[in-house]
Amino acid sequence: MSLDQLNASQQEAVEKVRKRVIEVIGRNMDLYGVTLSTGHLYGMLFFADKPMTLDDMGTEMAMSKTSMSTGIRNLLDLRMVNKVWEKGSRKDLYEVEYDWYQTFTDFFAIKWRKSVESNILVLRKSVKEIDKLIVDLDSESPATQVLMKDKEKMEEAVRYYMWLDRLIDLMEEGQIFDFVPKEE
Repeated sequence: MSLDQLNASQQEAVEKVRKRVIEVIGRNMDLYGVTLSTGHLYGMLFFADKPMTLDDMGTEMAMSKTSMSTGIRNLLDLRMVNKVWEKGSRKDLYEVEYDWYQTFTDFFAIKWRKSVESNILVLRKSVKEIDKLIVDLDSESPATQVLMKDKEKMEEAVRYYMWLDRLIDLMEEGQIFDFVPKEE
């Protein structure tokens, strides 16, 4: 059923409820690094009855096509929105990814995988440099002691990032839901 099938007072009531939800979604999308206006765009698409073009969204949101395009591209990159094909349409159509569990795990994996890989790389390189520095020092020197403590901290950080990497694997493979099941 679409809003067009409701009477004016029913449409107004539904729109009021939707606006409240869209506003909250928009404000909370900063958790994903998304601007308020892009969050509102996501909220609007969430309630859309069918996939929408940039022109449709621009009309609905009173935003420029450039802003709409940037927002959609950001949501596509975060896998919160999907581009869909519709027979007879030559314009790109977009719809929300309704599986919020998948959206969260995709977001987490996308953002954290890059950080984990770069942090492990830098930490391992730094440990090797420390090992080279220690070779030239007396084992009892204060510099050796400082370097050994730093090395221990870095090795612990590598272990953490390796654990985080396994957590990301669980999310990407959907196995996280074996441990923390989705709400039914």
